Amino acid sequence: MFSKACEYGIRAVIFLTSKSKNGERTNITDISEKINSPPAFTAKILQKLVKGSIVSSVKGPNGGFYISEKDSARISLAEIVNIIDGDKVFNGCGLGLKDCNALNPCPLHHKFKAVREDLKKILKETSLKELAEQVENGTAILKI
Repeated sequence: MFSKACEYGIRAVIFLTSKSKNGERTNITDISEKINSPPAFTAKILQKLVKGSIVSSVKGPNGGFYISEKDSARISLAEIVNIIDGDKVFNGCGLGLKDCNALNPCPLHHKFKAVREDLKKILKETSLKELAEQVENGTAILKI
């Protein structure tokens, strides 16, 4: 459903939210190791998230990436998905057809519309802080 970049991006921001809670900044190597992503690919994803004002970064020997606790409570998964993958997951055709719409529906259009709406609601209502807390308390995992 999500691109590989989006999957890595979501994992990265969850990891950063947990680390940032303790005032830590994290470098690309540590992030890519923790989320099991190639470092160069992780850097490109984080660059998008910095431009999208999801992640902050500081250069220098004590630098790294972080997400403020205030932002982690405010930022939803929907924002991250939109920055990395655009809105196709919220508006796209379930079969990947370009011309699918309400007037010219594909065979899955009406059933898939409900799935998209549910997914959009879930992603909008889920904050980074909520996900990071699940990883921290052991009710969810981050790296497989």
